[in-house]
Amino acid sequence: MNNAAVSPRGHRFGFLVGVVILTAGAIVALRLRTEMETNFKGWATSAVVLFSLILTLFWFLVLSRYPWRTRVAGLAVVAALIFGIKATTRVDGAVSGTGLPNIVWKWTPKHEVTVAPVKSTELTSLPPHTDIPDVPQFFGPSRDGVVKGAHLNPDWAASPPQLLWKQPVGLGWAAFSVAAGRAFTLEQRGEDELVTCYDVITGALVWSHAHPKVRFVEWQGGDGPRSTPTISNGRVYALGATGILDCLNAADGSQIWTRNVLTDDQLPNLTWGKSVAPLVFDDKVVVSGGDKVGPCLFAYQRDSGSPLWKAGNDKSSYASPSLVTLAGKRVILSSNAQTFTIHDPATGKTLLDFPWGLPNWPRAAQPTLVPGDKIFLSAGYGMGCLMLQIKAGADGQFTATELWKSHKMKTQFNSVHVHNGHLYGLDDGALACMDIESGERLWKDGRFGAGQSLLVDDTVLIQNERGDVVLVEAQPQGYHELGRVPALSSKTWNHPVLAGRYLLVRNDREMMCFELAVTK
Repeated sequence: MNNAAVSPRGHRFGFLVGVVILTAGAIVALRLRTEMETNFKGWATSAVVLFSLILTLFWFLVLSRYPWRTRVAGLAVVAALIFGIKATTRVDGAVSGTGLPNIVWKWTPKHEVTVAPVKSTELTSLPPHTDIPDVPQFFGPSRDGVVKGAHLNPDWAASPPQLLWKQPVGLGWAAFSVAAGRAFTLEQRGEDELVTCYDVITGALVWSHAHPKVRFVEWQGGDGPRSTPTISNGRVYALGATGILDCLNAADGSQIWTRNVLTDDQLPNLTWGKSVAPLVFDDKVVVSGGDKVGPCLFAYQRDSGSPLWKAGNDKSSYASPSLVTLAGKRVILSSNAQTFTIHDPATGKTLLDFPWGLPNWPRAAQPTLVPGDKIFLSAGYGMGCLMLQIKAGADGQFTATELWKSHKMKTQFNSVHVHNGHLYGLDDGALACMDIESGERLWKDGRFGAGQSLLVDDTVLIQNERGDVVLVEAQPQGYHELGRVPALSSKTWNHPVLAGRYLLVRNDREMMCFELAVTK
């Protein structure tokens, strides 16, 4: 009997049916894992589908009894299809915070900022606005994600946010800092990495400072700088994606000093670039290091840039160091690649080295100071969260006791906020409320993706990854959305900034300023 005469039953379709059933079952099982993160589900589903296609090809080439001419022709079609896809498509960043590649046609124009390169003759000089509250650093005035005394009118239906201006901005995921009515950020324009200063009310460019031919490139997160400048005593401290640390005059952008925190110590850059906001206090500027085990915090003299101390023994990660008072002492908190550490601000001495984290996964959420000398740590990528009780010993060292651990607050880019005995943050892209004492998640609602948030008095202000800005009541009874306004029109990972009644938002394409209604 020749191959052409074999009945369809002889093609061993049972194997193919089994592949389909197992694939469907695996995908359903992944979807039913409620605490498994969206990014893991996306990658795992893609892997299951790819494996099923490989098994299908194996069945067709080896197990089926089609004529060899048919099998060879089928293999040629598959090879041509793969070649055609490779020849006609390219990866244009990630689809979202899941990290899955965004596949586009090769002839699709690559997004590049349409803002023209800045020329010195284009710099403007505008009087500062002394009535706008300062937000001089990343993650709110005190680097804790909390804005107090804003008195926002929560009825956005009756008093919606008013758009003051909207304009293009360079590539990158930096947020704004605000001082004297000026908004400072970092952006990529062509091959130049810039620190820029805008007028809050008009959006007019006041000044820019460029590092020519400096461009951080990374396929998943996109090109450009990631960190937010810090403003202190009339100076701007900015850390670029490749490790360039600048001290600039806040009035005109002139350079006071510069150095590179990576090349200084011959450190490799992190996969997704330097993203930490400089911590400025006393006579110091503190930033993190690179992707190499060793000192992971570095302090520089704020007036000259001279090195002061190095601290820690880990690879760095993506969270920014913060200065807090804990157990009666002023200390620096640092979330590193596989450890949470506490340091003496004067010397950098490590006062606590607590192992936490998984190798090769980023840590971007800020350690959160909780009343009662507690620290809340959170991350995405399967790490979840935990609450630590911190105590200071007679020898000056600290000890940490784990109070509870959970996978019900899976922050990724987002950091949580403390309010009236509860934690509020984005758990795998949905806003969640968690009880501080028990770790119980009281509710979880909304879809915000890899967005960012601020606690503003008794509300949570959220910058949705899709671009909308949403206001939600911060209360443990359940999710109650107070208002929503369309804002940015594409993927947004940048942190929102609220300076008084002025809300500044941006992404890697555009920036906007809204004026919000207040009650007094």
